[in-house]
Amino acid sequence: MGIVIMVAQVLLGLSLLIILHELGHFLAARAFGIKVEKFYLFFDAWGVKLFKFNYKGCEYGMGWLPLGGYVKIAGMIDESMDTEQLKGEPQPWEFRSKPAWQRLIVMLGGIIVNIIVGVLVFWMLTFKYGTADIDNTQIYGVKPGIIGQKVGLQEGDKILAVNGKKANLFFEDLMTSEVLMGDAVLTVDRAGQEVKITLPPDILNDVSDYKKNEFVQPIFKMLPVKEIAKDSRAEKMGLQVGDSIVSINGVAVQHLDTFRDQVKANKGKDINLGVIRQGAAMNLLAKADTSSTIGFGNLPTVIHSYGFMESLPIGASKAFSVITDNIKGFGKMFKGEVRADKALSGPVGIATMFGTEVDWLRFWSLVGMLSMALAFMNLLPIPALDGGHVVFLLIEMIQGKPLSEKFLEKAQVVGFFILIALMIFVFGNDIFKLTK
Repeated sequence: MGIVIMVAQVLLGLSLLIILHELGHFLAARAFGIKVEKFYLFFDAWGVKLFKFNYKGCEYGMGWLPLGGYVKIAGMIDESMDTEQLKGEPQPWEFRSKPAWQRLIVMLGGIIVNIIVGVLVFWMLTFKYGTADIDNTQIYGVKPGIIGQKVGLQEGDKILAVNGKKANLFFEDLMTSEVLMGDAVLTVDRAGQEVKITLPPDILNDVSDYKKNEFVQPIFKMLPVKEIAKDSRAEKMGLQVGDSIVSINGVAVQHLDTFRDQVKANKGKDINLGVIRQGAAMNLLAKADTSSTIGFGNLPTVIHSYGFMESLPIGASKAFSVITDNIKGFGKMFKGEVRADKALSGPVGIATMFGTEVDWLRFWSLVGMLSMALAFMNLLPIPALDGGHVVFLLIEMIQGKPLSEKFLEKAQVVGFFILIALMIFVFGNDIFKLTK
């Protein structure tokens, strides 16, 4: 059932983005009086269609191959490679008859819609959920994982700054692309001594192998209790908000990690908590329980809520960071600092990100991220992608005449094979990662 939910989420998310992307081309073409012959979700390869219908001279339908979608615009050399219509005289309702600037807008229409959707999604998520993070200044330090140990971090290190900028929030300042893409300089407090650690430029390879939670995890101080879960062991033993826990069964605890370890070690046994309440020491007894938790919260969480318009710049910043991260990632691949098999993921890799349970916050966050990623990928100057058409149109506008139809046909074929090779690579890479 989990696999079905995962596949359903992927198909729903990608279908929404494909339809909206192609709608951008469709609306721009119609706005300039260009005829659109087909509008398809997924590819109807070899003419196989799941369904179709005609409305006002355009065929709408759904293909069987879920690798994208397309709109077939009259008088345009595209992935269909239908050149028969180009043999006749240009008609006023054809793509090739329109000024270069109008054709440029048509080709950018899908990308523009993807960007609008991405910004809108992150804007609404910021407005509805706000932001929540860990106060980095209130944690004891970090516990390095495999990646953190490799770069020289030690347990108890307190990361003070990244590239000279104070690290106030754990996730927003420490677990970002600025850090995890390498070359960042961390300022660390190690037992009262300041240490500088420069992250290697190829750290992204390790992040791909082990995931970013193997970089560092926070070590929490035992702060005063902030909340008590209803009907929990904490509530039953009389623990109150504001209490400071100092020991468990006689073992002193200063950090939440130590406390959790002691709770697990005493699973199924009575637990005696040493507590300071308004300056007075006392002991609270919890009866034996088979659970590994007590039921209170005391994490140094920073929560912000934002108004409707206040959320817009924050959401837009999150959306465009996806594009800048992709640019940085491709730059590192071209420099040879990051391997392509580590940096690129295909549909299988994307599916695992959605997970086997429905979480709407995660779902819409991924839809927003994928929308911005699709905008970036489609802008790449590869023939057969929107970016390739954009480059050819810009050349036409500069030189004052269009490139030959023969050249455009050959470029389209080259671009098609590049995309096929890329698809084979990412699919194979995804499957290889799953079988490792």
